[in-house]
Amino acid sequence: MTRVAAVDCGTNSIRLLVADVDAATGRLVELDRRMTIVRLGQDVDRTGRLAPEALERTFAACREYAAVIGDLGAEAVRFVATSASRDAENRDDFVRGVRDILGVEPEVVTGDREAELSFTGATRSLAGREDLDTPYLVVDIGGGSTEFVVGGGGAEDGGPGLAAWSVDIGCVRLTERHAPGSPATQEQIAAIRADVEAALDLVEQSVPLAKARTLVGLAGSVTTVAGIALGLDAYDSEAIHHARIPVERVGEISRMLLGATHEERAAIGVMHPGRVDVIQAGALVLLTIMERTGAREVVVSEHDILDGIAYSAAAEVR
Repeated sequence: MTRVAAVDCGTNSIRLLVADVDAATGRLVELDRRMTIVRLGQDVDRTGRLAPEALERTFAACREYAAVIGDLGAEAVRFVATSASRDAENRDDFVRGVRDILGVEPEVVTGDREAELSFTGATRSLAGREDLDTPYLVVDIGGGSTEFVVGGGGAEDGGPGLAAWSVDIGCVRLTERHAPGSPATQEQIAAIRADVEAALDLVEQSVPLAKARTLVGLAGSVTTVAGIALGLDAYDSEAIHHARIPVERVGEISRMLLGATHEERAAIGVMHPGRVDVIQAGALVLLTIMERTGAREVVVSEHDILDGIAYSAAAEVR
């Protein structure tokens, strides 16, 4: 087993996983997993730059994570940065700050590579599940972008290879673009849906969404919807992991969130404070994808790109 630290820095949050990983068997023993809402992508869609206060929030979280990594003695650290830092004109400031704090070069990965890491992290724990048909469609709804990956099928489905695409329809980006109110208006809802539908038109040119047999949903918007669907009073990752939420329930929850005030959303037990203002768009992205693809349910995974980063870090040590 190799002890590794994986950091996933997205548009809305930065997350850390320290784990012992057997790269050959795929066994992963989690030692520490944590998440901080830093909103690195604040106003990036409008300005094209990372805001100074957003950078400082991110660097503060990096300093906290550096202490955890040092205490647990990770042999390798891999830091992956996604949508917001890909888009920013001043991403060199971000790269330099992370390097100074953690001692590693942050990898600003392409959308395709982000999708591959998400698929690996999400599906390794599904191996051998006879109740889930392949190919899988893994959908990772982030803050700045959403990744779509179809893979894991047999020869009749085109083999196990991956088809992946990333589009700029993350929950933060759509919230900043369309500013859904509390409650959201029908015009705002229609505008968000139109953006998601247009993005799906692009995705379908490269990813065979119609071939997928099981939809696997990742990241905070999906897990929050799942927690609400399960009636949880507080966030419980064990209860949420591999929960299966029907499309009808996702629709009910999406409409409830879109019709709720900020205070009503904040009072939901499973709601992280940093998601209150972006969950409306996130839930609507999920619902629109399910309706477009005909998915009857979403299988929710707490394992995602962070786990994929950990697997790749362990493989490189070998």
